[in-house]
Amino acid sequence: MSRFDYVIADSDLHVMEPPDLWQRYIDPAFKHAAPVGLSEMRRDMRVRVKSRVMLRTGAVRPMTRRASSGWRPDHDTVYAAAEEQGWDPASQIDAMDREGVDLAVLFPSRGLFVLGLDSVEMVGTDGLEPDFAAAIARAYNDWMHDFCSFSPDRMFGAGMVAPHDVESAVAETRRCAKELGFKSIFLAPGTVNRRPWHDRYYDPLWAEAERLNIPVGFHGGGQTYLTPDFSLEIFDKLMMWHTFSQPLGIMTVAVSLCSGGVLERFPDLRIGLLEGNCAWAPWLFHRLDEHYEWVGAHEVPELTKLPSEYFKSNCFLSVEVDELPAKQYIEWFGDDNLVFSTDYPHGDSKFPNSVDAFSKLPISEESQHKIMGANWGRLYDIPLSKLSR
Repeated sequence: MSRFDYVIADSDLHVMEPPDLWQRYIDPAFKHAAPVGLSEMRRDMRVRVKSRVMLRTGAVRPMTRRASSGWRPDHDTVYAAAEEQGWDPASQIDAMDREGVDLAVLFPSRGLFVLGLDSVEMVGTDGLEPDFAAAIARAYNDWMHDFCSFSPDRMFGAGMVAPHDVESAVAETRRCAKELGFKSIFLAPGTVNRRPWHDRYYDPLWAEAERLNIPVGFHGGGQTYLTPDFSLEIFDKLMMWHTFSQPLGIMTVAVSLCSGGVLERFPDLRIGLLEGNCAWAPWLFHRLDEHYEWVGAHEVPELTKLPSEYFKSNCFLSVEVDELPAKQYIEWFGDDNLVFSTDYPHGDSKFPNSVDAFSKLPISEESQHKIMGANWGRLYDIPLSKLSR
């Protein structure tokens, strides 16, 4: 079967926001402090918030060698047209068509980091006031709504919510779902005020997402000022810290939600754990289940299932297009909760060869179809329909 004979849906397609997004869209009350996107490097993903620059170690560099897979795109060439168009909505659709993607939920680039400061309660004036953090999120979401309106039947927004104040986060989740038509909200794995995700402080947010039937995505990406620092702080080279940061971030979220009681309290809540590989899950949940059997009756007596069972019933993981160990994941957990992503237009994307690379993985054609289509539809509650190109 040709890849064009079934719907291909991207769970985590990125945009490149304009540097002046927040100056143009933020509430006038905060315009004097609006975040500023930097443009000093090619495909610069950094953003200045107050006196801090995030991503802390600079832009992700284009991939120059990928000997293990053979997919070595020259991003200066393959992204040239989109750059010339200013990464506008038309260029996003062009990229989807070139890759062979029918439908996509859109996540940010600079926006992955823009809320990467703790609250003023923890760090004083260098932190984010809750109302300022909420205004940053609202501005991004207004811009994303305008962006998706170019092709609303193919591009769907994931809404940014600021966890600095849970009441504001609940209100913005409701606005994203009810007014903006978004199909997900997202959070960074790093915590605010060192408050873990299973803390009951966040229960109103999980309750609202469950009520609205909108999934909560977690997506890391790089070094900010939130804690813990999943890049492990000691590494100064992207090759080292980036290897850890994204998988460790969503691993921590998975442990928090699955063994901290969140998915027991909110059994219909769907969680997306994005852009951090999937092959770690068998080992991690084998170990977590062992610890539950060891001390769970005393520490988390409210749980009625193994942590791995909450994971399988409520969580979706994205698989990298050249992630050979995904075969072992499927042997352990099956293929019902994996989703596909191209990671366009970031430095480690295989664009425009992502679909082709994924088709070479040693997993069945049936599994590939589910991962690139039906599972995406279940995560985001979007019906799949074949669109004319």
